[in-house]
Amino acid sequence: MKECLDLTANEPPDPSGVLSMAADAAGHAPLAFAPTHRPVQRARTITLPDVHINARTRDFHHRFFPQATLKDWNDWRWQLKNRFATLADIARVLDLSADERRAMMLPDHSRLPFAVTPYYASLLEPGNPDQPVRRCVIPSMAETLAAPGEADDPLGEDAHMPVPGLVHRYPDRVLFLVTDFCSTYCRYCTRSRAVGGHKAAHVFKKRWEKALAYIAATPQVRDVLLSGGDALTLSDEAIDWLLCRLRAIPHVEFVRMGSKVPAVLPQRVTKSLTRVLKRHHPLWVSLHFAHPDELTPETVRACEMLADAGVPLGSQTVLLKGVNDDPATMTALFHGLLKARVRPYYLYQCDPISGSGHFRTSVRAGIDIIRSLRGHTTGYAVPHYVIDAPGGGGKIPVCPEYVQGHDGTDLLLTNYEGKTFRYPDTAGREAAE
Repeated sequence: MKECLDLTANEPPDPSGVLSMAADAAGHAPLAFAPTHRPVQRARTITLPDVHINARTRDFHHRFFPQATLKDWNDWRWQLKNRFATLADIARVLDLSADERRAMMLPDHSRLPFAVTPYYASLLEPGNPDQPVRRCVIPSMAETLAAPGEADDPLGEDAHMPVPGLVHRYPDRVLFLVTDFCSTYCRYCTRSRAVGGHKAAHVFKKRWEKALAYIAATPQVRDVLLSGGDALTLSDEAIDWLLCRLRAIPHVEFVRMGSKVPAVLPQRVTKSLTRVLKRHHPLWVSLHFAHPDELTPETVRACEMLADAGVPLGSQTVLLKGVNDDPATMTALFHGLLKARVRPYYLYQCDPISGSGHFRTSVRAGIDIIRSLRGHTTGYAVPHYVIDAPGGGGKIPVCPEYVQGHDGTDLLLTNYEGKTFRYPDTAGREAAE
């Protein structure tokens, strides 16, 4: 039996003694639980050798944080403490366009949350506001333009919450929103209405207990996805505590975690974290990637560490206009992910959140990308292209049309080259008749 935190008590760790908040410069903080039974063994912060730091990042580090040692830079808590979260912060390192500057000057309540880790900021081109990864994280005035069909909660998650922070939309699965904190905020985030807040630790403690009680009382739930916010921004102790509690529920067979940490905060993937995750198999992690520029040596190393811990990795990519909406970019991304031991799993049509029109492509663009991949590269590099149906309909696959119909008992199929082939579908034709 795994040695976990004490799960025999009815209450989670006492907030007065073991719940800590290591706030960053912007006042946000990842939730941190200290153990009540056996502490998770801590490893020293990983210091990556110079060979694992890309040249642009190394130059950025020395230029804008000359006082920070390499050990500081590779400490994920230092990265959180030194996030760029204001106009003055980001203007130090980027030549902001007039549009970006105007967007950054909007009141906080009228725009999506903003924060970028120093690491991810080092990947941004200072003089190019059209750079794909820069567009993903720097505000623009286009976010203030609402288009028909857009909504703050387009997937209807709030309507499917039996308790706060737990979405039960599919029969055997729940989405457990364990935090509202992300180290870096994407401008197209489906959950932008619910992230970037200032909720205190005790608020999440109460939400966690209610969610765990609901899962324990609902035997049809066999699959739990931990997300948020970003589940991997929690402390090692908090992750261990949550996973132990979930593993103590007999009907929970499958636990997943959703995160963009390897792309925006690869320093978070430490030996200590991988030891925690390894204790709770079977555990899967879904990672969010948008562009091949995110596949730096640091990110690849983080993915490899997770894979070496026995964690199967899948990727989720949102189709974004001007970012990744062309076959060459997607092919480079998916090939790079496979080399990092991450299986491309979902390609999402951009959800119609409020102010996302400048990111959305036609559905035809996504179908054409899938068609450009199928047959031209390994099937492992071809994700499922899906639309998460507005209003809570769930993920609906969207595929190129390869079935042309029947000719007698033959099924007519079109391959990746556009050639037609016949399959003797006698049984299928008889069943149809």
